[in-house]
Amino acid sequence: MSAEFDAGIFKRRRDELINRMQDGVAIFPAAPEYIRNGDVSHDYRQHSDFFYLTGFEEPGSLALVIKGHGAHSLVLFVPKRDKVMEIWHGRRAGPEGAVSKYGADAAFTLEEIDEKVPEYLRDVQRLYVHIGDDTGFDARVTKWLNAVRRMKRQGFNAPTEMHDPSEIVHEMRLIKNDDDLRYLRRACELTAEGHNAGMRATRPGMFEYEVQADIEYVFRKGGAHRNGYGSIVAGGDNANILHYHENNMVLNDGDLLLVDAGAEYGMYSGDVTRTWPVNGKFTEAQAEVYNWVLKAQLASIAKCREGVSFREVHNASVEVLTEGLVAMGLLEGTPAEIIEAQAKWDEAVKNKQIDSKKDKAPRTYREFYMHNTSHWLGMDVHDVGNYKQGEEWLPLRAGCVLTVEPGIYIAADRDDVPEKYRGIGVRIEDDVLVTKGDPDVLTKDAVKTVEDIEALMSEAMAKA
Repeated sequence: MSAEFDAGIFKRRRDELINRMQDGVAIFPAAPEYIRNGDVSHDYRQHSDFFYLTGFEEPGSLALVIKGHGAHSLVLFVPKRDKVMEIWHGRRAGPEGAVSKYGADAAFTLEEIDEKVPEYLRDVQRLYVHIGDDTGFDARVTKWLNAVRRMKRQGFNAPTEMHDPSEIVHEMRLIKNDDDLRYLRRACELTAEGHNAGMRATRPGMFEYEVQADIEYVFRKGGAHRNGYGSIVAGGDNANILHYHENNMVLNDGDLLLVDAGAEYGMYSGDVTRTWPVNGKFTEAQAEVYNWVLKAQLASIAKCREGVSFREVHNASVEVLTEGLVAMGLLEGTPAEIIEAQAKWDEAVKNKQIDSKKDKAPRTYREFYMHNTSHWLGMDVHDVGNYKQGEEWLPLRAGCVLTVEPGIYIAADRDDVPEKYRGIGVRIEDDVLVTKGDPDVLTKDAVKTVEDIEALMSEAMAKA
């Protein structure tokens, strides 16, 4: 069953936006459609900010959220009802549906935008609008402003201040409440179910895309309209390509399979990575690497508490992973010395004292762990919200949801590491809600210890 529509959620969000705004008008455009090839469009997905405030999914639409000017707080401009077009492309709400179902105080067709928007901008001092993503939309905003400016001799003034509403909306989106978690929890549940199904289905000789199909079937069967992002299904050395996307290679006996895939439910995305053995049994070296990554992930998850700096989550993984890399003989020195060497290098690059493209970097954990541990998660898989204020990393707050995804990547063509580790790539990722107390791992149902993975796969193979 797909996510049900609840107009009250969007009304509560608009009320909160209006409460945070000063008097003025905020303009939010819907996402446009994009041509895939010929006359075929890409599958449509609404702009997250637009959907967050309206719940409306038809392309090309426009929303005005108004505070302190007239009786209207939400005005929608939507595609008009057209029987012929609806036969070809699906039902439309039209202005009537925009009012009755979506809670607009007034609604008009797209053809009326250039006439009506200037009327709503008359004698408004503050205009909230995000500029810079679409030159066509930017030009249209200028056209509306100029139309109001031409009304000066009629006694109307045009806006004189422009503010970016993203500053308010993205702060709202960063802190999840029960309305958000209603959908995000389900997205995470489906994501976990999909990964477990992928483990059960995997056999040597399959193609990567076959496992992808088994996982995404569970997503769709559970009500996910789409993925939160393109699935990464990477067997063997492909796991050492961080954003591998071909998903077309044969899975070989003795290799690991790294899968990074997430279901989107109600416009919210899960984001999970699991790594498992193609034949259902980790080798000693694979298990060794895997357990260091798991130890690092658990250390970082433990840091996901209110008041802890966002960066501390990453640092916890770096400390454990560096310890592991030294223990496995992949790096030399003490973990503290290695971490300090990388920090000094980063500072020198930042201050332009060295050229990272020309100067030789020290041998550190960065060779085997080259990405950050976390990002915000929500309607976008890399969700909105600041990470730093000035030079300071922001503290975690209750309601934030972040991924925790350390990894170790050892390319097969490296001749400077023990042979038994070559070609091993491991990442383990979960989605964590920061609460007033302990971290809430939303994707905990996706099995992840060596013992649990092997048991799940063994049981599935026995039943095959």
